[in-house]
Amino acid sequence: GGVGPDPGAGVTIGATVPTGFEPTAAEEVGEKIGAEARIGKDRGRIYFRIGADKLPLVHRLRSVDNLFVVVAEYNNYQFKESKEETLLDLQKLASQLPWTIALEVWKMNNALKKKRGRRRGGNSSVLTPKGDVSKEGDTEADSPRPEDEEGRDEDGGGCAPAERDAADKPLKFRVTCNRAGDKHSFTSNDAARDFGGAVQEFFQWKADMTKFDIEVLLNIHNQELVVGIALTEESLHRRNITHFGPTTLRSTLAYGMLRLCRPQISDVIVDPMCGTGAIPVEGAIEWQQSFFIAGDNNDMAVNRTVNNTNHILKRRQEGGSSAPGLRMDTARWDLCRLPLRASSVDIIVTDMPFGKRMGSRKKNWDLYPSCLREMARVCRPATGKAVLLTQDKKCFAKALSRMGGLWRRSHTVWVNVGGLHAAVYVLKRTGWVHGAAAEDGAEGRGEGEEEELL
Repeated sequence: GGVGPDPGAGVTIGATVPTGFEPTAAEEVGEKIGAEARIGKDRGRIYFRIGADKLPLVHRLRSVDNLFVVVAEYNNYQFKESKEETLLDLQKLASQLPWTIALEVWKMNNALKKKRGRRRGGNSSVLTPKGDVSKEGDTEADSPRPEDEEGRDEDGGGCAPAERDAADKPLKFRVTCNRAGDKHSFTSNDAARDFGGAVQEFFQWKADMTKFDIEVLLNIHNQELVVGIALTEESLHRRNITHFGPTTLRSTLAYGMLRLCRPQISDVIVDPMCGTGAIPVEGAIEWQQSFFIAGDNNDMAVNRTVNNTNHILKRRQEGGSSAPGLRMDTARWDLCRLPLRASSVDIIVTDMPFGKRMGSRKKNWDLYPSCLREMARVCRPATGKAVLLTQDKKCFAKALSRMGGLWRRSHTVWVNVGGLHAAVYVLKRTGWVHGAAAEDGAEGRGEGEEEELL
């Protein structure tokens, strides 16, 4: 126990983010917390230092999946040649680490989660999953999952180990090891087991792989070793969606894609293949001065989007939130004949059918060109943008090349979507007026003009 840390004392927070979106997440940290984030050597992680008093702000980040507080990090840890020696070193390390501040932050984080659970009118004795607070301070977190409710101690893990001992309830913990690199003599299971054994001995905690109060993280990437304590139980990316479809886009990825196109006040933003509505829902919560239109050609998808929107509004009402409603409409439409006026849309953001889990590759060859042309028609020339995610990169590149002067690729973010290697293409609408030129002939002619437009 002892005294809590000085509220302004610096701690390092680590966050996992969708790969490829590290710079986007770092930018958000700078904007919302005023901290400078560095991107980890291993992809998909960022680190930033904050005063412990800034902890509530960390939960407002929209681009991070999981959060942890760093106990210690070694940039050039000397792993021994033999497995036995290395594991012995890891066991010794457990008792030498500066655990105190990280554990205090973990406790503060628990108190924060409990407070939010109470505010949501839920049972405050249950640890709610990592709440996620939107700008106005109303909570956009999922309600606790059933399996999170069982096996939690009555007090939700919010009190100090010293108080626990008095109650004769040692903390339950587990160690999770993530390892990358081919020069290690041990597996992640070896490391988690031996390091975990030493942690258990040092703190007299009880090991429990499923109903744990505290999760210790051992992240190893080549010579880099980071020990942390998890601040979130389940990934934040499940935050807004209650009605899942066959392929639901992670909210964190949706946020990252939206951020790439920098929505402005009064922008009209369209997702023509909205699926479960992850993109427009995320957008309408975060960018309240823009207007979102979601649509799909599938009845079930449209229903899921409407259900997800209603669920958020209902949750806000129950929580007594004064937040405005979501500025968002949902429609059923034919993707290649959108019921929208030409040049009426500022931004198009969508998750294109991959052809792996949804749709088919053959269909994509027909769909992508007509879809890109229709997007060009409704998008404002010279200022319009599109941010499109697809795994069918070959087909997309071909379709784009056939668009002639209508779209220009600004950059590409490579991203991992559920194990599939995908690309997020950021396109800018050129000054060509749709239908004014034969698209296929515009290619050669338009080059110079396109350059000037940017």
